[in-house]
Amino acid sequence: MPSIHNGVQPTFQIGELAKRAALSIDAIRFYERRKLLPPASRSTGRFRLYTTDAIERLLFVRRMQGLGFSLQQIKELMGVRADRAHACSAVHQFLKTKLADVAVRIRELQQLETELKADLRKCNRALKQQRGKTCACPVLEGEERTNA
Repeated sequence: MPSIHNGVQPTFQIGELAKRAALSIDAIRFYERRKLLPPASRSTGRFRLYTTDAIERLLFVRRMQGLGFSLQQIKELMGVRADRAHACSAVHQFLKTKLADVAVRIRELQQLETELKADLRKCNRALKQQRGKTCACPVLEGEERTNA
């Protein structure tokens, strides 16, 4: 349940934060250890207290992870986010770099797809030739790859 802390913003204990951010308590602690969340203030009972800023930060982290950014990159993006005057050009560069990485990964996956299809064709040919009898697998036997 939220409470007013220091007369400023409502604060939440970690369980409430976890619900609002749709994360586990362990995930929140993990992000704290990685310095993606600033250290929480403490109640008189020594419970961690978080503000709505923590929810926003966690949602930002999840969104950036969904785009494929590493935790280190997200930390850098958070620094950029704090400098709103220059944020757009810095984010532009981050996105260009990430897009280039994705393009490379797509090419690698397409090559992998080509190789897997070629191996599958080898297996299909071997199975067709043997007509149900046992046979050595051409893929496991290390035959040269062909794009047949």
